Amino acid sequence: MVKNLKGLLSAIILIVNTIVMVTILLVFAVIKLVIPIESFRVFISKILVVLAEFWIAVNANAFRWVHGDKIKVEPLPELSRDEWYLVVANHQSVTDIPILQAVFNKRIPFLKFFLKQELIWVPLLGLAWWALDFPFMKRYSRETLEKKPHLKGKDIEATRKSCEQFKYFPTSIINFVEGTRFTPKKQQRQDSPYQHLLKPKAGGVGFVFGAMGEQVKTLLLVTVAYQPKPPSMWQYLSGDFKKAHVVVEKIAIPDALLHKNYMTDVKFKQELFNWLQQLWYKQDSKLTEYYGKSDI
Repeated sequence: MVKNLKGLLSAIILIVNTIVMVTILLVFAVIKLVIPIESFRVFISKILVVLAEFWIAVNANAFRWVHGDKIKVEPLPELSRDEWYLVVANHQSVTDIPILQAVFNKRIPFLKFFLKQELIWVPLLGLAWWALDFPFMKRYSRETLEKKPHLKGKDIEATRKSCEQFKYFPTSIINFVEGTRFTPKKQQRQDSPYQHLLKPKAGGVGFVFGAMGEQVKTLLLVTVAYQPKPPSMWQYLSGDFKKAHVVVEKIAIPDALLHKNYMTDVKFKQELFNWLQQLWYKQDSKLTEYYGKSDI
């Protein structure tokens, strides 16, 4: 009963905070939309980021107030709000996102996700994502490219154009390279060589390197582990889990992996996958070591 009441309180705070902040954000989004002056839009973008960071701070502090300190973060490497980052993390629960937002909020530039181009038309949210400069991806299927070969490379070009605003101030892009949340069934279906992870997909990382190679020089490898198991969103809001453990490792991205076209460079695809695979074996070792401890 107590957990349910705490969950209800957490949900109410989240909903009210979201309604208030999204309403304010949309006002600035409309202003940004109707005044196409680049310098003015950059100024509005910075205000919108401050609003988004405030929204995250309220959510994170409210969770801590209701449930106590359930998110344990190992000492972080030296981070800066003046650098661009690619954040790569394992993915077990929908709660990975609010946890990572809480860990990194105001420590690194505001976290953003790549979104499908079609999502820009989602009522209200599409405008909010656009206003916050979330990059939109336009990808063509193999069948489309076979019928219209002149479109080859246009998806990278469109994404690079979407990322142009990142040159004005630092940004962090997050990518869950497994492509979906980990479950033992998915692991067996994939015949994954990792004990606690699904096979990584290099496409998203390659897309970032191709579109943002001028800015992104550092990767943050994030390991998220839960006790006793990954919570659902309601379990997270109710505090119905022991803790979430977060480890962050800072890694320099090799220059050889930047400024290349993932869609057309076959050699680069293999080199990137090999590099990512080594990171993923390291990630799996961390999780194995964590779950193997007797005092957690």
